[in-house]
Amino acid sequence: MKVIVTGGAGFIGANFIFHMFEKYPDYRIICLDKLTYAGNLSTLKSVMDNKNFRFVKADICDRENIYKLFEEEKPDIVVNFAAESHVDRSIEDPEIFLKTNILGTQILMDACRKYGITRFHQVSTDEVYGDLPTDRPDLLFTEETPLDPSSPYSASKASADLLVLAYHRTYCLPVTISRCSNNYGPYHFPEKLIPLTIINALNDKPLPVYGNGENVRDWLYVKDHCKAIDLIIHKGKVGEIYNIGGHNEMKNIDIVKLICKELNKPESLITFVEDRKGHDMRYAIDPAKIHNELGFSPEIEFADGIRSTIKWYLENRSWWEEIISDNF
Repeated sequence: MKVIVTGGAGFIGANFIFHMFEKYPDYRIICLDKLTYAGNLSTLKSVMDNKNFRFVKADICDRENIYKLFEEEKPDIVVNFAAESHVDRSIEDPEIFLKTNILGTQILMDACRKYGITRFHQVSTDEVYGDLPTDRPDLLFTEETPLDPSSPYSASKASADLLVLAYHRTYCLPVTISRCSNNYGPYHFPEKLIPLTIINALNDKPLPVYGNGENVRDWLYVKDHCKAIDLIIHKGKVGEIYNIGGHNEMKNIDIVKLICKELNKPESLITFVEDRKGHDMRYAIDPAKIHNELGFSPEIEFADGIRSTIKWYLENRSWWEEIISDNF
């Protein structure tokens, strides 16, 4: 089995490659990544010498190179993690998000049509649904929730999702889509809430929190997410959308305080900053469909996952110190 993983040098993509090699050591995994600021080749160090692994530096918007790769490898499965994903950056410069997240997805699917695949899987986000009120804990995102994106980033991902479904209906392309809640875990890029808080706390720097910190997110340990995608690409029904949630709703401020406690750092480091434009208040996923149809349930409780994540950042300083010296 040959699997192309786009965006495989990023946080979730790399963890997915590790998971696949652990579970399917005989699979051939081709990682395609443009190596933008969020892509880090050192993350893939442990698999670079694997005889079943190939790394290709390329942009999913480069049709010529994408077609060349498909011609060479003739993949069975394509899992598309490649995306511009940081909301703040999308507010500052929406254009690259539209190009990569929409046109890049189209080019990948055109290649799938031309060369043939058994599954194209689009990795999406719960942010395509917009947000939920914090005073209605009974409300959850289901696969039937109307799309109502709030930022250029989430709008570009919603657009890509619709394009994927259109390719399935128009061209009978065998597709699946997953929409996940916020991921956390090893190799998470330092600009995101949890790694930024860990790193700043370790360096006794201010811990920025948007607004009053009351925004609620559902957190999913990255290895659980990878297991869910594995299930979908092998057993999921073509043309279907699957929500992947962690059943771990927490306020941003509570996560920051928890990290302070785990690292024995004072809460006085917490600094409230101007809220993000169009900031969604609450995300919460109903993962009943993937549980009932594929038997998936997250295995890692947040309390265990956050301690494991903190431990990883303590033990892998060289990985993130190199990044922050280059990018911040």
